[in-house]
Amino acid sequence: MTALLLDRRSECQLLDRLLEDVRTGRSRAVVVRGEAGVGKTTLLAYLLGRAAGCRVARATGVQAEVELAFAGLHQVCAPMLVRLGGLPEAQQEALSRAFGLRTGNPPNRFAVGLAVLGLFAEVARERPLVCVVDDAQWLDRASAQVLAFVARRLQAESVAIVFAVRDSISGEESVEEPELAGLPEVEVIGLPEDDARALLRFAHCGPVDERVREQVLAEAQGNPLALLELPRGFTPSELAGESRSPSRGKLSRQIEESYCRQIIALPAETRELLLVAAAEPVGDPVLVWQAAERLGIAVDAAGPAEAVDLIHFGPRVRFRHPLVRSATYEMASSESRRRSHGALAQVTDPQADPDRRAWHNAKAVAGRDEDVAAELVHSAGRAQARGGVAAAAAFLERATHLSPDPARRGQRAMAAAQAKHLAGLPDSALGLLTLAEASPLTELERARADLLRAQIALTMNRGGDVPSLLLKAAARLEPLNMRQARDTYLDASMAAWFAAHLTGGAGMREVGEAVRNAPAPPHPSTADLLLDALALRFTDGYAAAAPDLKRALRAFRDRGPSEDERFSVVWFTYIAVAAALADDEIYEVLTRRFLELARDAGALALLPLALTSRIAWYVFTGKLDAAASLLEEQKAVMGTTIVPVASYGTMLLPAWRGLETGTFTLIEAESEENARRGEGTGVICCGWIKALLCNGLCMYDEALTAAQAATEPSVEIGMPTWASLVERVEAAVRVRQPDLATDAFRQLTPLTRAGGTDWALGLEARCRALIGDGPAAESAYCEAIERLGRTHIRGELARAHLVYGEWLRRERRRSDAHDQLRAAHEMFMEMGAEGFARRTARELGAIGVTARKRTVETTTELTTQETQIAHLVRQGLTNPEIAARLFLSPRTVEWHIRKIFSKLNITSRRQLRS
Repeated sequence: MTALLLDRRSECQLLDRLLEDVRTGRSRAVVVRGEAGVGKTTLLAYLLGRAAGCRVARATGVQAEVELAFAGLHQVCAPMLVRLGGLPEAQQEALSRAFGLRTGNPPNRFAVGLAVLGLFAEVARERPLVCVVDDAQWLDRASAQVLAFVARRLQAESVAIVFAVRDSISGEESVEEPELAGLPEVEVIGLPEDDARALLRFAHCGPVDERVREQVLAEAQGNPLALLELPRGFTPSELAGESRSPSRGKLSRQIEESYCRQIIALPAETRELLLVAAAEPVGDPVLVWQAAERLGIAVDAAGPAEAVDLIHFGPRVRFRHPLVRSATYEMASSESRRRSHGALAQVTDPQADPDRRAWHNAKAVAGRDEDVAAELVHSAGRAQARGGVAAAAAFLERATHLSPDPARRGQRAMAAAQAKHLAGLPDSALGLLTLAEASPLTELERARADLLRAQIALTMNRGGDVPSLLLKAAARLEPLNMRQARDTYLDASMAAWFAAHLTGGAGMREVGEAVRNAPAPPHPSTADLLLDALALRFTDGYAAAAPDLKRALRAFRDRGPSEDERFSVVWFTYIAVAAALADDEIYEVLTRRFLELARDAGALALLPLALTSRIAWYVFTGKLDAAASLLEEQKAVMGTTIVPVASYGTMLLPAWRGLETGTFTLIEAESEENARRGEGTGVICCGWIKALLCNGLCMYDEALTAAQAATEPSVEIGMPTWASLVERVEAAVRVRQPDLATDAFRQLTPLTRAGGTDWALGLEARCRALIGDGPAAESAYCEAIERLGRTHIRGELARAHLVYGEWLRRERRRSDAHDQLRAAHEMFMEMGAEGFARRTARELGAIGVTARKRTVETTTELTTQETQIAHLVRQGLTNPEIAARLFLSPRTVEWHIRKIFSKLNITSRRQLRS
């Protein structure tokens, strides 16, 4: 151990500090990166050797198991499952289904992550828990997602998780593990030259020619395993100085070749036993020996391999290094591999482990085999039921290639493509879809292939030609499945709205015309009402469609979503329509219900969208602290989902707060990214938000430029359009461009009157006042304040008081101006809209009044997460409920609440509520 840890002092010190933290109640997670053989496994052994008094959990990623859902997680959690009863029932259910202990619907990935987090915390109550995961790049995706989810949320549980990840070397292609991105990292590099020489002398103390020594040092590049293993590949005469061809290729390949030379020197029966062990990923000695017995391999065949320390047969079969396993497997012939997998399939229990048995059978056949393909399809179904979409996709893909019947092959390729799409692997999905389309599919299957291709495009790029692809799929589905066709038309409507002016083909008008030309449904659902109303809006405008849009909204609010709509992004369309009509009552109801549904169901694909819509609601209503709390939750969610969600809340909140630093850069970056994706709605939103920020900061020229850019497109996309026009009116008035202000107001009024709500008409009155004069202007200011005062939209009400006060000051009515400006300033300060508050304070200063500064409240002593937890405690949530809401462990919530009590000098939850 000492020799192998030469020059690893800094890494060892880091691991020592990690253990110190864990023993004092804190939690840590770290990713140890480095090339193959650089010493990551040795560092993990060092950590475990010093973890006295801690409970240890460990797992090793195995390439052969990368397609088996939750296989790596099961290695970690299996010894802890006796504590499963201490978790909430929903988490027990989720983890049990993930491991196949219970049947039912696929477990929610959030619930599985929370269950593992809670399980770790429960285990660590007795003594600190140290979890190490070696070769994490080979974890199955489901396990990697859950363990990374847990690692990001560790705070006060006395838990450490250390991942060892193999990096690429010498031009070698790296294995991607995006789930671990963002976790603290330490890079393990090669040894310095002096330490490398010392290790080489220690490991090979016999006579070695100096030229050979220098060759090994040059090829090893400080890699400890290379220094230990490369000389083993030299013959005695070569070590003595006989000429040898220079080595070529990647370092890991050179090390494998060294192992290959050692393996070739073994008896044939020993090599066959090593191959069986390499093909059996779990390291179960019973299975290995049962398979060996079927192949006629004697027990004493292990001796020669153990004698040279290539493998060890104990409670677990362990190779000296993962490269020994890969070298053994890669050097074997295809026939030998099939024979080993066949033997392993025969001895694997079809009841206890049917999926691994199916996988071995798939590796054992040389050509197409319907029985094996059908077995893989069954395994895919079981994987899907456990929530392992990526695993299901892998089983279905293998079943596709083994299917002898072309029609079944096409159907299975379609199913595999769908699973790859759901697993977030669009490129693989497209490849399988192309294979399916080359098969003899039915007309309905071909129509569904068109739909899947469009859905994949929608995931990768919401704008561009996606509406055209969806229209094509919908038209093809019309004579075959009208319900699915109309659902596809609704998807096309959403895509056209997202694309706005950046569509690469069909736009909103084309989609609307296609829907209006399609057959009407015999029994319209709420979604049908919405689709028909959107079609009318896309072709004839908001004024013509407003009554139908309102009827669809009321129906959705009153009847609730259908079963198909419950977990669909169609929610977002209803909310966008409510915002377009400026109906704050329905907007509040829908955003609240959407978030409740997504949270309760743990709907991974919907939760970011639900949080975005609710963040916007809190911003509009002036509850900026509540918006900030949800934004923190959204950041936590986004670390575990592949769904692309524009950062509207991330931009809108600081814009209302008047935070200049960083916000302009963020808006610019988001605008460029949306333009790249062809998401015109996102570009328009960025322009609106930038104009809002600039108006709050009195940067009126910049506000006008941003608002004009947002309103230049000929399409109208609802709230982002009318909100941009509102900012354009104010900015144009302030820079004395009355014609531009009047033109913007002319475009605004059809939209506000189509909505007809106090929110819409209040904004219209405020803009009319800004471009007006005399008594008519004053009357409009008063109307704006009255109408907006009847809504929940406190931010816009405060702005109405502000602009009225500014007008009164210019009219030299100081007393009246003081009342309006004071009211505006109080409201802005209360909600934390610092930019508008500073603007108001300057107006008050112009009439000789000093605006009060915001009182420093005790809550400012709290961190963002502590403030978030305090709000939830005040709402009456229990610690487990708060933990589930914020994706933390209950123990971390307890820790935060103790800190909150200490900072606020209180001792009970009742005091916090008051």
